[in-house]
Amino acid sequence: MRRPVALRRPDVAPAPAPGTAGDMSGIELKSAAFNDQALIPRRYTMDGENVSPPLSWSGIPDGTVELVLLCEDPDAPTGTFTHWLVTGVNPDSDGVAAGGEPRGGTPHTNGFGRRGWGGPLPPVGDPAHRYFFRLYAMAEPVSLADDASAADVHAAVDGPCLASGTVVGTYQR
Repeated sequence: MRRPVALRRPDVAPAPAPGTAGDMSGIELKSAAFNDQALIPRRYTMDGENVSPPLSWSGIPDGTVELVLLCEDPDAPTGTFTHWLVTGVNPDSDGVAAGGEPRGGTPHTNGFGRRGWGGPLPPVGDPAHRYFFRLYAMAEPVSLADDASAADVHAAVDGPCLASGTVVGTYQR
């Protein structure tokens, strides 16, 4: 059974449930391609070259055994859409170059049915969609199906997550 879709406000991020991994912080996650809450350049979208944006991070806590990278669009008309999921990222890494995959990571199948990055492609005429790039520092390895949903990722990281970081980009067609 599908959850009802809540009305969205493009200027407000969904609040994480208190005490969940989404409620943690500590990792500084940013992109050289766009600022937090700003437009993702066309190059990184399906309308452009569809290359993954560069990301950098710092503040990975001691005891981290792997990082998990997720990019999700909660504004998609059919529910939250997974654009990028990479597990097993090396905790000693400090980012990923444009068009690359995080070091040591295993890319999963995105919502387009392809492995790795699948850039923004919101419906024409929709208000700007928000793309949440989330990085989780895990105290234990995460096991997820290749086609795991964003909800599956949130359930898997709740508990063993030591810290997290988020940067949000927007895109509209």
